[in-house]
Amino acid sequence: MTTTMSDILVHTEAGTTTLTFNRLDKKNSITAAMYATLADAVEAAAADPAVRCVVFQGHETVFSAGNDIADFLNNPPATEDSPVFRFLRAIAQFPKPLIAAVCGPAVGIGTTLLFHCDLVYAGDNAAFSMPFVNLGLCPEAASSLLVPQMLGYHRAAEALLLGEPFMAEAALEVGLANRVLPPSEAAGYAQAVARKLAAKPLSALVETKTLMKQSQLPKVLAVMADEGQRFGRMLREPAAREAFGAFMERRKPDFSQL
Repeated sequence: MTTTMSDILVHTEAGTTTLTFNRLDKKNSITAAMYATLADAVEAAAADPAVRCVVFQGHETVFSAGNDIADFLNNPPATEDSPVFRFLRAIAQFPKPLIAAVCGPAVGIGTTLLFHCDLVYAGDNAAFSMPFVNLGLCPEAASSLLVPQMLGYHRAAEALLLGEPFMAEAALEVGLANRVLPPSEAAGYAQAVARKLAAKPLSALVETKTLMKQSQLPKVLAVMADEGQRFGRMLREPAAREAFGAFMERRKPDFSQL
């Protein structure tokens, strides 16, 4: 079964729901409508006993460029019921395995959503970045908690304070990626792993993931909410206005007075 809002493809077959970023002309940047579709699909997969796992994928050349800036400014995540926060809570609490096939740039949410995945397969062209500071903002998706835990504090500080990309081999080294593959093979490999998981008993998958995640989930949700409040406040402040204005005007931002 395949459903579509064109920018997000939702396909469920043989126990696996695959969510494909399908906005290649905009480098798979994510709009509020896309977040709503993603949230609906993840929530539906969680509730459907026939679904054993979910796979996120983009294109061989780009996973996601992060938020669509123009749409983001027109539809800022103002409340906890905003589509972006619904999606973040949905992946944080998803009880079944989450898999991602990541090729090319994975910017902002394109990287932070991966910290909620259980298995990540990266193309050797994958480039992960979390440039929130460069936009006058703070981390989201509980990444201020999860990134230091996985990368270690100093590598996390480098990734979050500088916001510069790190490549697939570095992601493999720190444990963000399970395997690095040619870009043409990453999605197929993720689907093969999904088929293996779909053949296993759902109760065992859910209980195992619950045992691994349960002690930290309350803190993840609390940090996610705290980040969301700070993010929303910072979005209205001068540094973010300068960063987004510079982006839209295709110039270098000037933070010298901020």
